[in-house]
This record gives sequence, structure tokens and C-alpha cells, in this order.
Amino acid sequence: MARAAWAAWLLVLLCGGAWTPPRILVSAATDANDVTALNTLFTSLNSPGQLQGWKASSGDPCSESWQGITCSGSSVTAIKLPGLGLSGNLGYNMNTMDSLVELDMSQNSLGGGQQIQYNLPNKKLERLNLAGNQFSGAVPYSISTMPKLQYLNLNHNQLSGDITDIFSNLPSLTTVDLSSNSLTGNLPQSFTSLSSLKTLYLQNNQLTGSINVLANLPLDDLNVANNRFTGWIPNELKKINSLHNRRKSPGQHSNGNNNSSSGGSSGIGAGAIAGIIVSVLVIGAVVAFFLIKRKQRKGAIPELYEQRQPFNSFPSNEVKEMKPIQEATTVEVESLPSPAAVSLKPPPKIERNQSFDDDDIASKPVVKKSNAAPVKATVYSVADLQMATDSFNMDNLIGEGTFGRVYRAQFSDTKVLAVKKLNSTVLPSQSSDDFYELVSNISKLHHPNLSELVGYCMEHGQHLLVFDFYRNGSLHDMLHLSDEYNKPLSWNSRVKIALGSARALEHLHEICSPSIIHKNFKSSNILLDTELNPHISDAGLSNFVPDAEFQASDQGSGYGAPEVDMTGQYTLKSDVYSFGVVMLELLTGRKPFDSSRPRSEQSLVRWATPQLHDIDALDRMVDPALKGLYPAKSLSRFADVVALCVQPEPEFRPPMSEVVQALVRLVQRANMTRRMLDGEEASRRPDDQDHEFV
Repeated sequence: MARAAWAAWLLVLLCGGAWTPPRILVSAATDANDVTALNTLFTSLNSPGQLQGWKASSGDPCSESWQGITCSGSSVTAIKLPGLGLSGNLGYNMNTMDSLVELDMSQNSLGGGQQIQYNLPNKKLERLNLAGNQFSGAVPYSISTMPKLQYLNLNHNQLSGDITDIFSNLPSLTTVDLSSNSLTGNLPQSFTSLSSLKTLYLQNNQLTGSINVLANLPLDDLNVANNRFTGWIPNELKKINSLHNRRKSPGQHSNGNNNSSSGGSSGIGAGAIAGIIVSVLVIGAVVAFFLIKRKQRKGAIPELYEQRQPFNSFPSNEVKEMKPIQEATTVEVESLPSPAAVSLKPPPKIERNQSFDDDDIASKPVVKKSNAAPVKATVYSVADLQMATDSFNMDNLIGEGTFGRVYRAQFSDTKVLAVKKLNSTVLPSQSSDDFYELVSNISKLHHPNLSELVGYCMEHGQHLLVFDFYRNGSLHDMLHLSDEYNKPLSWNSRVKIALGSARALEHLHEICSPSIIHKNFKSSNILLDTELNPHISDAGLSNFVPDAEFQASDQGSGYGAPEVDMTGQYTLKSDVYSFGVVMLELLTGRKPFDSSRPRSEQSLVRWATPQLHDIDALDRMVDPALKGLYPAKSLSRFADVVALCVQPEPEFRPPMSEVVQALVRLVQRANMTRRMLDGEEASRRPDDQDHEFV
């Protein structure tokens, strides 16, 4: 064809005519995986018209010069689309872009309150910039799989929860900016592994604990202002060129700009600076003099130790105007002394934005509460609940756990609810204010797979919570107490229960702000409705029970993570471990700990873990009640998720969002297989019926 066209062109030229050479079509210059990923990204961004050249399907980004795309050969190496007013989210398959070095989607409106997609590019990515968007949830765990990452910027989003130990294998990382989010908890120990880190911005969060993990890093610029850190600044950090914090010792450099920068001219003359310094010193001396006199009257003058400078965030009158996240009450804080008095005595620690999983309730200061947020739940009288439960008759007892006994309550011929009568250990002070705060907190939890609060009672010193009643009882009863009249759970139902439970934990960990650690996740707290949909109970109650009591109740249960046994501290990752144990229950039909079995089989995790990647062993360990009615591939993938969740090292367990995605893919593959069989040979294979394929 090409030869004929050129011959025609030559003939026209010889005859004195004009001819435009034909366009020769060539094959696409862009890697097919990159094209598919960019098509998906375009769709996930709601197909924005401002992206010139982009398409929802096919196309050739490299040869067609799609806006913001940089290529090397046939591979896409950079996506740079900052400040374009983009919305939506990132594509779910961006991890297939094996050559991507830079991803810059900063200063847009991405996320819309959703978490960052966990399937980020990871093999060669060096620069990741998602700053100035609307992403929520945790710092994505997939960052831990980016060995070449040098620059990470997630500032000015809505990220929340603890910063997990995801930095252990990032030796090239030089810049980390997590500022202006709602991150909580202590700094992760894996920060100590960042041997190349030069710049770290953590300002404007709610981080707690000490900053000692940063002491030996090669930092040039550090900003930790506006957090809730405690302790002292390590001497090593005082040598940093630009150290920003809210508390300064005499002569220590500070820069009021929270964003960065060390050195440079301030734009103020030396005389003006000297005048300001003298004025501050005079005012400070006057204030200090009166404060010292006041302290002397009380008989004690604290000494000043410049090298042991307290690092508590300095409280000011602005605390009065802050609205704590998910806080049911307004805390009135007395005005505190001016900054000039800071060297005389460390100011009292003010707890702001109290997390549901804080376990220092016993030491929480007594504060005056006012303007309590209204609770959208029915208020019951003691008489109502006594009548419905037949005076809490033992015949109506349906369960007993860490928080108290649960009774079946019959309110009418059709209305049945469950009443939880709280133990005194949950509210040791028997305070109505504390109980109302508890009710306010858990009444805000809304998710299809959570057991939501219906009502409460706080009459005559009684503290009772009312929830929906689920007629199929708990997963524990369904698995371990079933009799000859109960039909065993099918494989399809087991995966359905696992996925719904995972979604509930994902909501608590990554959607709620601050994050909620369940601490008591087990099969007896997974309630099943008539359609076998799971509903997690006891969510949000853990705030009122110290970790030590949870640990005591966990002893010998088989659900406790190894680090809880060693440290007594619960984290999001200890919930993930407990979820993995429940998945093992679903897979094997065995209890987490069963003293009636041989010693080598009593601990379910220890017995099952070595066999999870052996397909023959899996067939032998699967619940006999299934009678072989399960697809082998689905079983194997289910076991892979279990193996990740019950790893002994918490930092290697995935976040719940990744667990949810893995289970969703398992279901999607099963559905695809089912559709293929329905169209081909399902009628000839009775063992491949619908109920066996999820």
C-alpha cells in the first residue's frame, strides 16, 4: 500500500501536479500498562476537560503529548498536574506504572474526604506530592514499598490517626512534609531508619509523646510546632540550622514561618531587632518578678535548667476557641500566664482532642463541662428497661463481656432490642458526665457493619446502653455452638462476614477522626442479622477501660497480638491481628485457643500459620463443616490475607483499607469465575453452584 502511494506521488510530480505525501500510521509509542493506568486515572478524576489530550480509553500519551505527562522512550516517567482544580481520586491501578519517577497532583481538590488510594506506583517512584488536597484517613501504608522515594509531601490534607511504622525501608528519603493535618499518636520508631533525611515538617498536627526518635537523624530543617509533644528537646536537635517549635530557650533560634526556610534576611533592621529584644526582656523581667514573688508566698521557687527545656506545646488563650474533634463537650480553660513566664515553671499540660483510644482516663483532669452536644438516641427509663427484660431476668441474658452483661429486651410483639448493663469498671467514678460523654461519642458512629446505639438510660445511678437485637446471635455461637438444627455457614457467607467486618474496622481506623482502636475485636463481638450481615459491637467503648484490663481479659483468648502481651499497649495493628484470628476461625472452624486439643494445636495461630501457603495443608485444615464445598483459589487467596494480618511484627501487617481491597478483589474474581461457568458448563458441574463461589 505504501509503495503504491509513493508511486502515485512520483507520477503526479512528473506530470507537473501537486501532491501531499500520505500520512504513514505507526503503532502506539506508549507502554500498554501506562496507557491503561492513565485512562483509569482520567476517569477517577471525573474526566476533567482541562486535561488536554487525555482520554478515558486507549490513546498514546507519549506521542500525543498529553498534558502533564513526561515519557522516556515508551514509558511514562512523570505525571505533573498541580493546581488545576482537579477533583475525584487517584486511579486504583497506578501501581502498574513501573517506570514512574514523579507523581505531583498537589494543590487540587482530590480525595473529597476519602483516603489515598493504596495502589500507588512503587518500583521507581522518587517524588510523591499530594499536598493541598482533601485526602483523609491514614498516611498510606504503600509508601513503605517505595525503596527509591526521596521526596514525600502530604501537607494540608485531612489525614488522621497514628503515623504507622512505614519508614523502615526508605534509605533515600530526604524530605518529609506531613504538616497541617490531624495526625495523632507518638512518632513511629521507624523514623530512626531515615538515614538520609534532611527536612522534616510535622507542624500543625496533634502528635504526642517525645521527639527523641529524631535525635540522631542528619536533619538540617525541622518543624514540630503546634503539636502536643512532651519531654525535652534532645541536644542533637538544638544544632539544627532551622528548628521550629513553640517553646524556646534563651538564645535558641526560631522562625515564625511554619512552612520552611533557614537563614536569609528577615527584612528588619538590626536596631529594630535590638529594640524589640530589649523591650521583651524588660517586660519579661517585670512579669517574672511578680510571678517569683507570688511563688515565694507559696514557699517554693522552681529552678531554671536551660539544657532541660520542657517541650510541652505552650498553651494560650486560643485553646478556648478550638473545637475538639468528635468532642461532646466544651472544655473551659482558665487563662494562663504570658509567654514571658515560661522559664519559671512548665505550664500545665492541657489535653486537647482526646482520642477514643487514649488509656490514661484515670489521670484525666477534672474539667467543667458545658453545652454538651445533643445525642440522637432514645432516652429510656429504668422502669421501661426492667419491664422489657423482666427485671433483667437471667433467662433473658444473651451475653457477657468486658463491658457488662447484655439482655434481650422485648418492648412489644415485634420490637426486640439488646440492653447492655455496664460494669462499674467501665465507669469507676459512676459519673453521669462521663457516661453522657461515652453516649455522645458512640452515638456518632454510623456504618452498616457497626452495631449502632439506639438509646440509653442514666437513671438512679444506672448506666445502660440499648442496641439493635440480631436474631442470629454472634459469629462465635454460629461457628462453635451450632447444633444439628443449625445449618453451617457456607463459604460464601464466611467471606461475606469477613469483608463486612473488615469494612467496619476500616471505618473505625481510617475514617473516624481521631482513629478508634477497638481493642476487643473477636468473633463474639460480631453479631449476625437474618441475612448474615456482620455488625461489630462494643466499638468506641474502649476509651473508658484501661489497656491493662483489656490485656487481662485477653490472656489465653488467642486474639491478643504478640506486642500487646509484651508492652500492654493496643494499636491499630493489634486490631488487624485480632481480625486475622477471626479470619482463621472462619477458615478452620476452630476456636482461637482450645485447651481440649493436643498441645501443638491449642493455639490456632501457631498451628495454622505454617500451613497457610501449602495448598494441600489448607485442604486438610479447612472447616470440615464445609464438606469440601469451596473453590480452591478463593480459599488460597483468603489464606494469603490471613497470613498478612497475623504476622508477629506489627509494622508488616497491612492497614484495614488494604485488607478490604484484597477481600473485594477475592469476591470480584469469584464473581467473574461464576459468570464464566454460568455461560459455559455450570449446568454440568453441580459442585460449582453459586453458594460455593465467593
